Amino acid sequence: MEHTDRVEHVVVPGTFDPITYGHIDVVRRARRIAGRVTVAVAASLGKNGTGPALTLDERVELARQALADEGVSEGVDVRPLTGLLVDFCHEVGAGAVVKGLRAMTDFEYELQQADLNFRLAPDVESIFVMSNPAYGYVSSSIVRELAGLGADVSMLVPPCVVKKLREHFLTA
Repeated sequence: MEHTDRVEHVVVPGTFDPITYGHIDVVRRARRIAGRVTVAVAASLGKNGTGPALTLDERVELARQALADEGVSEGVDVRPLTGLLVDFCHEVGAGAVVKGLRAMTDFEYELQQADLNFRLAPDVESIFVMSNPAYGYVSSSIVRELAGLGADVSMLVPPCVVKKLREHFLTA
């Protein structure tokens, strides 16, 4: 990338199963980095090899609603991601991927992904932001586990997500 080139549009990818306050913090910070942010809600399997609890359409809609409710919708678009992340970046015209890091385990996984993405598309940068300490312990899997056990997760996710999880686990 030439020093005169600037990244004006970034992608924040994830499964968002469900979207948490930690995810929203990363999107908010990505928006400070770039004028446009596309949140790419991945259809693929999660890091632990299991399928998502919520459907892709549910996760896309929840992300849109949660970001709007939290005041993070200006300059932010939410779209489903069903293929390769670097292809998606090219499709939407994004020059970088922004990921949040909570711990060393996140770093190891994300470094592997960034290295692979660089080999596939050297024109797409990887940008990492450290987790806000308030959200360092928050993960979608913890939220799902707690919600599945009937615990109150309102301190971890927006109200629209709390409502959806209650509905999901009452019918599951």
